[in-house]
Amino acid sequence: MSASDPSHRLPLTVPQMGVVEEVVVIEWLVDPGSAVVEGQEVVVVETEKAEVALESPASGTIEIVAPASDDEVPVGATLAYIDP
Repeated sequence: MSASDPSHRLPLTVPQMGVVEEVVVIEWLVDPGSAVVEGQEVVVVETEKAEVALESPASGTIEIVAPASDDEVPVGATLAYIDP
């Protein structure tokens, strides 16, 4: 299957963190198209109280679809896809 097949890719989404409704993307720690491993920190987001590094849900190639740094995104939004 190819990276363009969305059923094959695993999403990296903004998790629910308490009562937070949205986060700000602070920094991507990987480049689009990079190989990542499960559990690797790939993006730093900020809530009203803390900065949090989000980890890849699987090993594979990352396709970043989230906004650039300093953009707000809602909880549940897809930041990237991992193509195993």
